[in-house]
Amino acid sequence: MIPATIFSRILALTIAAFLASPLARADVRLPKIFGSHMVLQQGKPIIIWGWANPGETATVRLGEATHTAVANDKGEWKLSMPAMKAGGPHTLAVKANNEILFENVMVGEVWVCSGQSNMEMGMKKFHISPQEIAAANHPGIRLMLVENKWTPRPQNDIEGTWKVCTPQTIAEGGWDGFSATGYYFGREIHQKLGVAVGLIDADWGGTRIESWTPPEGFAAVPALKDESDRVQLGDPKSEAHQQRLQQTLGELDQWHQTARVALQSGQSAPPAPNLPDELRGPQELQQATALYNGMIHPLVPFAIRGAIWYQGESNMGDGMRYADRMKALIAGWRKVWNQGDFPFYFVQIAPFLYADKPPEMAPEIWEAQSTAAQTIPNTGMAVINDVGDLQDIHPQDKRTVGQRLALLALAKTYGESALTHSGPVFKSISSKGHQIRVEFDHAHGGLVTRDGKAPDWFEIIDAEEGGFVKAEARISGSSVILSSPVVKHPVAMRFAWSHVATPNLMNGKGLPAGAFRAAVSSGKDWLKSQVPEAKDYELVYDLDLRRLGPSISYEIDRHAEIGKPFDRIAYLLELQDANLRTRNLFVSMDAFTDDLSKIAIPTLTSGAIFQEKVTNLTAYSNVKGLPNGKNLSGGSIEFWPNNYTQANPANIPGASAERYDSGDQPIESTDGYGSMQVHHHGSGQTLFAINHWRDGLQADVGIGSQATGEPDWTFAKNASSYRSMRLKVLVRIRR
Repeated sequence: MIPATIFSRILALTIAAFLASPLARADVRLPKIFGSHMVLQQGKPIIIWGWANPGETATVRLGEATHTAVANDKGEWKLSMPAMKAGGPHTLAVKANNEILFENVMVGEVWVCSGQSNMEMGMKKFHISPQEIAAANHPGIRLMLVENKWTPRPQNDIEGTWKVCTPQTIAEGGWDGFSATGYYFGREIHQKLGVAVGLIDADWGGTRIESWTPPEGFAAVPALKDESDRVQLGDPKSEAHQQRLQQTLGELDQWHQTARVALQSGQSAPPAPNLPDELRGPQELQQATALYNGMIHPLVPFAIRGAIWYQGESNMGDGMRYADRMKALIAGWRKVWNQGDFPFYFVQIAPFLYADKPPEMAPEIWEAQSTAAQTIPNTGMAVINDVGDLQDIHPQDKRTVGQRLALLALAKTYGESALTHSGPVFKSISSKGHQIRVEFDHAHGGLVTRDGKAPDWFEIIDAEEGGFVKAEARISGSSVILSSPVVKHPVAMRFAWSHVATPNLMNGKGLPAGAFRAAVSSGKDWLKSQVPEAKDYELVYDLDLRRLGPSISYEIDRHAEIGKPFDRIAYLLELQDANLRTRNLFVSMDAFTDDLSKIAIPTLTSGAIFQEKVTNLTAYSNVKGLPNGKNLSGGSIEFWPNNYTQANPANIPGASAERYDSGDQPIESTDGYGSMQVHHHGSGQTLFAINHWRDGLQADVGIGSQATGEPDWTFAKNASSYRSMRLKVLVRIRR
């Protein structure tokens, strides 16, 4: 028998020898975005990365080029190889402790195909799929289907395998096969350019855009600051997370002390503090960054040409907020990929009868998508309202969708400038008498209709009377002329403004026009033309009220640079409602403070709390029934960040102690509901109100007294009903 001490020494030496042997060393490996049959992006540096033993050298050979990289102390290595021209097949060899060979590697065009179910919908779902699948024998198209996965933290790898496009592989996996939209897009690119095309299918049905967005995207859009702050708290690398975690650790240390005292004294210890939820990162599929972490982050920085995107149904109700979310997604992907403003083309979602939603909700998303296409560089939108299915949120015809996305890429990315890639797009609007003229860009081949009838789904509205009515429309060159016998003074129009709109207007190349709305400009600056004293005032703050939230971010904030004393304060509120009618109010008064930091939204940070009568009130408005003129008696303000009750401690004349109006009382909490109201109690009118701004588009905003409910708009939650909202704060410099 071997003594225990000798046995222990033998065992230790055996283990040490095993650990020192080549068998114990970690093999070099690459993430699964690399593999045989893959496509590498032509014309861009080819970034290759992976893992090996710390300090180990990885040697990579591709074509005639050979490069090396040394793994860091975490076993990570990365290198960049020179850009290559389209061609192949090549072999990619990676050698360290072991050797990996990837065969049949092509160099060509690589696109990411992402979004929700309409991008995910596979080839076997297409109504003519048998013959289409049988014809899908394209050795030059390569497919990578990323397995669905969401995670709280960014991952470094995916599950997926590159495959050559065949009738078998195009129908495998996913939701009844590879993305049909992605396939038809890639097929067009491959056939037109004659180079290999790699398609990375990373999508998940029913998902919101926020889940696909990286932290960098939220940080790039000021309007999404609140969401960005929440995302930062969930990111262990962020300063906000570390500070909050440090606070939690302090609370835990304090609990340990308290618990020890309780233990020694035989008393019960208080509950231990838990890790705050905001530090955990996303905890379910739909939360911000969850899908980016699991399905997009592992792809970076694999070189790509661009991305196509088909999503929006799950963000129904966001309205114009969706344009901000699009900006965040695109800016975020471009930031993390670090390949410049790469092309990003997307689909304007199809019309569908949303039985449980108002008809205008889908058009509001369409409007946001159009805004994104017009304001984000190197993007484009494919309109598909002519190939939808009002009874199926997943329209069958994905071939047309993919082809229209390919038109955008071929024209805008690949320089095929002779191609028509867009249907008619709104250019301008004007009025003359009882008619409105709508001018279009991209009227290639002239404006026509699909069915040869007059253009449909156009509506106009009168300056004062009634709502939108169906318009009589006729084509005149690149314009459409609108009129109605019941509209004498038309001021606005809208097109395809219903979730079931399948309009017939298109250009001569067969591409349809998408939904939009527009108002006729008077050509005059309302403030300058209607407010005589406006010339004496200087702008201090300018705020887009659609960006209300717990923190206020002014587009213009000059309070620190205006060093001169002032004697009057003025507010200009401009609201455009869903009918595109604009309501304006200018109200000024003798200065109630000499502190410019306290004259705008009275947040807790500003320290502004004012409940007082004001003197020499002036008001001008185009809202019927409001007082107009100078030196109106009976003005008062209610500015505070607090909660408040209906009590009337200031004894405002005519105020009720039973309703929210001009005589309310601020109470705890100091960072509560919030009120910014100007009243003319001489006429019993609220002039304007901005309440509960921390609730964003659920805030209360109004000019004049609210017709129903509380006169001062408390609890109205109506901010989302406006198409645009702007507040300007001005002062008159003392002479």
